[in-house]
Amino acid sequence: MSEKTQELVQLDPATLTVDTNVRKDAGLTPAFVSSIRELGVLEPVIAHRKADGTVHVLMGQRRTLAAVEAKLDAIPVVVIDSPDEADRIITQVVENIQRAELGHADQAMAFQQLSLLGMPAAKIAKKMGRTKTDVEHGIAAKSTDAGAKALEDGHDFEAALIFAEFADDADATEEIESVLADEPAQLHHVAQQLRDKREAEQELAAEITAHEGRGLTFLGEMNDVDDAEALRVGFLRRTDGEDANDEDANAFTVRRTYNGASIELMVTGWKALGFDDKYAGSSRTTTKGPMSDEEKAERRTLIANNKAMESASVVRLEWVKTLLSRKTAPKGWQYFTALSLTSFYDIGRSYEGTVAAEMIGVKAETENIGWGYNPFKDHVATNATRPEFALLAMICASFEKQIPKDAWRNPGAETKFYLAKLIQWGYIPSDVEKIITDAED
Repeated sequence: MSEKTQELVQLDPATLTVDTNVRKDAGLTPAFVSSIRELGVLEPVIAHRKADGTVHVLMGQRRTLAAVEAKLDAIPVVVIDSPDEADRIITQVVENIQRAELGHADQAMAFQQLSLLGMPAAKIAKKMGRTKTDVEHGIAAKSTDAGAKALEDGHDFEAALIFAEFADDADATEEIESVLADEPAQLHHVAQQLRDKREAEQELAAEITAHEGRGLTFLGEMNDVDDAEALRVGFLRRTDGEDANDEDANAFTVRRTYNGASIELMVTGWKALGFDDKYAGSSRTTTKGPMSDEEKAERRTLIANNKAMESASVVRLEWVKTLLSRKTAPKGWQYFTALSLTSFYDIGRSYEGTVAAEMIGVKAETENIGWGYNPFKDHVATNATRPEFALLAMICASFEKQIPKDAWRNPGAETKFYLAKLIQWGYIPSDVEKIITDAED
């Protein structure tokens, strides 16, 4: 705050102007007003005199409002030259943060105001003692109705941003609220599961629309046994003895397996159309039979856990990226590296170069790349700085490559070892990953 002149005067608080403060709720408790009434305003408020002669409060708006409510005749005011608007907001927010914990909603409002004034997120973060990510998340959340409401409800920036992301999905919002109430540490995992579910449903809906556009009839989701009136194209033979193909399909269904949902092309009314069932009388139609309730429950668990593992891998990768972006490598990284290389054959020998590159923030090319392209290898060859982080990225990428989506069914020693180390470094595992770490050797 720059100032050329200043004067200390006693002014009637009711004559001072107070605009919308970054602390929207002044928090004028009865105890605070009573204290102001009995003791007065002991610390002068800071204000500046406008061109029209009115005195506008810059710092100390809460004390001013309390003095008005307490009906004080005068309070001490230091009148200074007007700072610019950005400096006013920054000074005011910093003062409020120092005096009392400023809520996420108020901080987000300040971030947004400064952003509208043209200040970059990095500069806001530096001036206000926050991270650039906090500022970006706060601004993004504040810019949506759902995010702003979540902030007002007391949620932090990340949670508010997730509420905003799923604002149009009542079921997802309910699940997020439930997680925050019961297991807030699982928020990122649940959010990623919701993202993956939404993406899969959108892709499936697009496929259904495309097949209907071809004139095929959608028969709904397929049961475990093919209907007598509709069979998969792959089970049929034409009258000319040739196997039926996709061009013969007149309908389709959705089949859900542990690999996810997929479109299955069908021929409905196949008998009337002259097709033969290639496998008539085989075990496909005579021994399979409907699944028991227990088998159905087991299948649902299989599908759900496999999907949860895929979602967890996304969250885990983001967490490792954050870990490897720090100034210093995690404690015990040297022994972890040595033990990994000597205990598990494929670790360090086989890894995805794009994954390892992503872990240390190296952008990989997506176009015009040749066979064997390895952005991680190229980065290491041309960058001599932070070699310990490059080594850790290679090791972690090796472990990630070895983890199948059904690792929870029969956890391998390398997967348990890797997850245990990440947890030791601060990673919060998802429920399905806990099945792996809790499994007995």
